[in-house]
Amino acid sequence: MRIDSHHHFWHYTDEEFDWIDESMKAIRKDFLPEQLKQTIREAGIDGVVSVQARQTLKETKWLLGLARQYEFIKGVVGWVPLVEPDVEKHLDQFSGEKYLKAVRHVVQGEPDPDFILRKDFNLGISRLKNYHLVYDILIFERQLPQTIRFVDQHPEQQFVLDHIAKPKIGDNELSPWMENIRELAKRGNVACKISGMVTEADYQKWTPEQLQPYFDVVVEAFGPERLLFGSDWPVCLVATTYKAWANLVLKNISAFSANEIEKIMGGNAIRIYGL
Repeated sequence: MRIDSHHHFWHYTDEEFDWIDESMKAIRKDFLPEQLKQTIREAGIDGVVSVQARQTLKETKWLLGLARQYEFIKGVVGWVPLVEPDVEKHLDQFSGEKYLKAVRHVVQGEPDPDFILRKDFNLGISRLKNYHLVYDILIFERQLPQTIRFVDQHPEQQFVLDHIAKPKIGDNELSPWMENIRELAKRGNVACKISGMVTEADYQKWTPEQLQPYFDVVVEAFGPERLLFGSDWPVCLVATTYKAWANLVLKNISAFSANEIEKIMGGNAIRIYGL
């Protein structure tokens, strides 16, 4: 089974999605399951993992409701208030939800560069393994040094890095992202989604050749056991089509065996998220 490990749904509003600026106006509209169901079918993808786009418990409940309704939604990466002292109250609330596989916080949006090292946040993270929940790491590349220190505090927690940590592809900068990614990848409890790359480049002018060095780094660093295909639909649509992105990922992992390719394109998501 081929799994898209990273996409979003939303009912668009200016207030809730103010990060969608004028250059991304093409996605200032609703994106819902029926659209994605057709899109993945055309790309040869069988199922998806739906990831939170708003930091509310209402969002988590909405995504879980969609997963119960649509068979192709195999799991949810939701949000809970990890910094709250009573976070376990919320985790208990969701403990019977078979589709909740992970949680995520938009660390990249926090003004404090050391947010990911905060004591209250790490206390919340330490509770996740008791609920068999993965944690998705959403950061910019400049936050990788703190993230390495963060991961080292939780050796028994499974982490999945979103969007290869958003390197500065538009500026063609490899360092220090490359060195930090290689260091992070030494931690066996961290997997990495091959996603979100085209939107870190110029939406209109990016080329496969420009992305190649970044593909090469993560493929070498994480290997076929810890890479997951992700589309970042509908965000990716400002720079490419769903099928074109899936084909580009397949091209860049073509040196692996057929079995290893199937792991990256779905098997690893099934195993890591427990789909």
